[in-house]
Amino acid sequence: MKTKIIIDSTTDVAKEIREEFCIVPLTIRFGEEDFIDGITITHKKFYEMLVESDEIPVTSQATPDAFERAIGECVRNGEKAVVITVASKLSGTYQSAMIAASEYPGEVFVVDSKTVAIGAGILAELALDMAKRGMGAEEIAKRIEKERENVCLIAMLDTLEYLKKGGRISKTVAFAGGLLQIKPVVCVRDGVIEMLGKARGSKQGNNLLIKEIEAAGGVDFSKPLLLGYTGLSDILLQKYIEDSSHIWEGNVSGLRSEIIGSAIGTHAGPGAVAAAFFKKCDK
Repeated sequence: MKTKIIIDSTTDVAKEIREEFCIVPLTIRFGEEDFIDGITITHKKFYEMLVESDEIPVTSQATPDAFERAIGECVRNGEKAVVITVASKLSGTYQSAMIAASEYPGEVFVVDSKTVAIGAGILAELALDMAKRGMGAEEIAKRIEKERENVCLIAMLDTLEYLKKGGRISKTVAFAGGLLQIKPVVCVRDGVIEMLGKARGSKQGNNLLIKEIEAAGGVDFSKPLLLGYTGLSDILLQKYIEDSSHIWEGNVSGLRSEIIGSAIGTHAGPGAVAAAFFKKCDK
C-alpha cells in the first residue's frame, strides 16, 4: 500500500518536490483580511504586505476539518498517510492533525516535527524518500520520530524590528540593536526558538552561523539539506553561502534554497538567512 506524506503550509520544502506532498494550509490574517497560506497569498505577496504593514500578521493553525479532508482523500485513494506538522510547542496544528487522524486508526500516523519551516521541510523530504522506497507508513513515522532529533535549523536575523513589533523584545533593545547592527543568531531546539548569540554585522553573523554548524558536529550530507531566506531577495543568503563555502564544497553538487514562509517570516522579518540540515551522529 502506498504512503502519502501530508504536511502543513508552514513547512518549506524544495520547489522541485513540493507537488509530491499533500499540503494543508494555515490562515494568515493581515488586519481584518484573511488569506489562505499558499493559495490566496504567495510568499512574495506575504513579504510585500509585511513590509508595508505597521502591524504583524497573525497565523491561525490548520483545523481538524482541513486535515480530515486531506486524510480522507488519501484513504479513499487506497493510501495510508504520514502527517508531519510544525512543532506542537509553536502551534496547535499538531493537535488538529491528531484529532483528524483519530477517525482513521491504523491508516494515519502523525509526527510532531519539533521544528518549523525548512527544518520541517528536510524531515518531510526524508519521509518522502522513504515512501518512494516502499517503506510502510507506520515504519516511516517511527523512523522520522528518531531522525527529527538530528535536525538542526539555524538562522540569522537581519533586523530586530519585527521581534519588537511582535512584543518579543522592547523598543529600547530594538533601537540599540539597530544602532549597533546587531544580528541575532537563533536555532529551533525541541520545538522552541532559542537565541544562540548576537553578532555585530553580517560578516560576524555569518561566522557565528558557521561556528554553530561546526558545533553541531557537522552536516550529514547523505540526507536532505536546505537553505532559506526571508523577504524578496536572496542577496544576504548568497553572501552567507560565499562565506561558508568550505562547508559545502566537495560535499554537494549544488545548494538548494527556498524562500521561508509566514511562520518564521512574521517574527524574523525580511533579510534572515537559515540553514537546515541533519547533523552527523554515531552509527
